Amino acid sequence: MVLDVTGVEKQGIILFSESELSKEFIELTWIIVSILITIVGVTLGVLVIVWLERKVSAGIQQRIGPEYAGPLGIIQALADGIKLLLKEDIIPARGDIWLFTVGPAIVVTPVFLSYLVIPFGKHIILADLGIGVFFWIAVSSIAPLGLLMAGYGSNNKYSFLGGLRAAAQSISYEIPLALCVLSISLLSNSLSTIDIVDAQSKYGILGWNLWRQPIGFIIFFISSLAECERLPFDLPEAEEELVAGYQTEYSGIKFGLFYVGSYLNLLVSSLFVTVLYLGGWDLSIPFLPTSNQITWILTNGTFDIINAIIGIIITLTKAYLFLFISIMTRWTLPRVRIDQLLDLGWKFLLPVALGNLLLTASFQILLLD
Repeated sequence: MVLDVTGVEKQGIILFSESELSKEFIELTWIIVSILITIVGVTLGVLVIVWLERKVSAGIQQRIGPEYAGPLGIIQALADGIKLLLKEDIIPARGDIWLFTVGPAIVVTPVFLSYLVIPFGKHIILADLGIGVFFWIAVSSIAPLGLLMAGYGSNNKYSFLGGLRAAAQSISYEIPLALCVLSISLLSNSLSTIDIVDAQSKYGILGWNLWRQPIGFIIFFISSLAECERLPFDLPEAEEELVAGYQTEYSGIKFGLFYVGSYLNLLVSSLFVTVLYLGGWDLSIPFLPTSNQITWILTNGTFDIINAIIGIIITLTKAYLFLFISIMTRWTLPRVRIDQLLDLGWKFLLPVALGNLLLTASFQILLLD
């Protein structure tokens, strides 16, 4: 008898036989494997993003970019990471050592947890929670506390101002982002990321939430850029004003954690855009065979590995398309002022997102009647 492991019943990954190993050992093994898969997978994703950003930025500025560290400079990000690991970890003499040390970990840990509920395929998900998107919103709200702790613990006025800006910015844009997610949940009648993708796959590419929620998509896009502190919303670490914001006093591996956390957050936002608005792993076109049908033809219905690979490729392609747009935005728009940033969040995006949610709820009620 084979055991389907997710905690252990909903996951699509079959590992061991119940007759050979105890259920507790299988659960523990699955937890360890999940952690390793998450760390290795997202770290590789971050290395690709860093290389892509440098190359795209260089192309926009008509220069070459990294090219000597590996083919086309592909391992330049890895070389920088090793350099940060070897650099001295300096702690401010008059800073709060505990807050200064814990801050980066509190920033990075919630972002890693967000990857648990992202589906890369029909059964390729680490934890298919019934409250998947709510889980993401909940854990992502922890990161601003780490930024505030890092800024305060540094005992530096620029760091403290950067931490305060980060907290204010996150609070301002988390609410419109959450309202957009609630609108998607109303359309899908579920908070599960798997169910949200399945609801969009009924009509192929025409069923994507991008067409049903265009206003929500724009608000989600702007809010995710602000949450990731990307230009034009990088006020917490504006170099011309705050040196490096909450990162000013950091060096070595702690600075590396902030650096990695920023790109991890950008990648997870891109993946959620894919799942919520772009149909996830599905790329069905009306009147043409779906990816599942193509896989059945190729494998004669005997094995699903090709379908899994196709799903992963489609999901990552959509996510990296969003990343490319984010990189282009960085070199296109100027940085806004802090008052403009807060006004945009509270006075424009919040009312529009709330109106979009009420409109979506009204349509859903009319359809049920």
